Amino acid sequence: MRFKKSLLSLIGAIFILGACSSNSSAPEAEPVDSDEKESKETYKIGVTQLMEHPALNQATEGFKKAIEEAGLDVEYDMQNAQGDNSANDTIASNFVGQNVDLIFANSTPSAQAALSKTTEIPIVFTSVVDPVGAELIDSMENPGGNVTGTSHHHPESIPKALEYLKNELGAKKVGTIYNAGEQNSRAQIDKIKKQMEEYGLELEEATVATSADVKQATESIADKVDAIYCITDNTVVSAFESIADVATTQKVPLLAADLDSVPRGAFAAFGVDFFEVGHGAGEMAVKILNGEAKPNDIPAEPPKTLKFMVNKEVADAIEVEIKPEWEAEVYE
Repeated sequence: MRFKKSLLSLIGAIFILGACSSNSSAPEAEPVDSDEKESKETYKIGVTQLMEHPALNQATEGFKKAIEEAGLDVEYDMQNAQGDNSANDTIASNFVGQNVDLIFANSTPSAQAALSKTTEIPIVFTSVVDPVGAELIDSMENPGGNVTGTSHHHPESIPKALEYLKNELGAKKVGTIYNAGEQNSRAQIDKIKKQMEEYGLELEEATVATSADVKQATESIADKVDAIYCITDNTVVSAFESIADVATTQKVPLLAADLDSVPRGAFAAFGVDFFEVGHGAGEMAVKILNGEAKPNDIPAEPPKTLKFMVNKEVADAIEVEIKPEWEAEVYE
């Protein structure tokens, strides 16, 4: 019995020694980089958007996509003012109180409110027609201060639209609806009035204060004009279906200034891709958050491309033939 126990002990010892020898010959594990052990830095971005409508929503999605592509770890505080300028101020104040790392302001009023509350936190804007006129930046090339961003106003959008209205649709009197309280809109209307003189066109204006006023305003001008040109006014675009319904019923061509309005009932649009505009703003935010640049080092940018899109269903309804020479993107 003792012999058995001794033999078993000896076998066990040999097995343990063999295992130790095997382990000692195994390659050593690679040391873990201390940087890899540390979790990524999480940034907090406050997103302030004036209201819900497809163009602004697309800009926000484009912004977030650029952040995602850069691989940044971001926590968003998404806020929507629902068209209320006083809410813009409250949202901006809250972001400053939270000391967010960056504010993404999607609209002129949103950006103006943010700038009024902080000159320290970086602000990146988009969906702004005239950032210099809105006093957000000193110039497109040298923004100055803590603000930069992307404009959605292509320099050729208004001239192309007016040229098309006159030469292709034969319009003489053009109607438009806008909120005179929006700086974006005033800037566009000033450009339109100046350039309409060059094209020999007459402008019929109707102003609104809220989106609830849009349908009635459209009805007030639809029978007085040859076409309606809808600028990128946030109040008006948020109720775009109301304009489209009246225009199509009365067979008045409705030309929009943003591509997202074509699926919503515009006959056609000379416009930009708001997703791309927002994406450009997101790329600027990445540079700022990564410490590669400060806002005043990054020139503000206008959109790079202008597209022409036609809604075939609406064209058929208002009896306008889509001509091949227009080289339009046709929405069906």
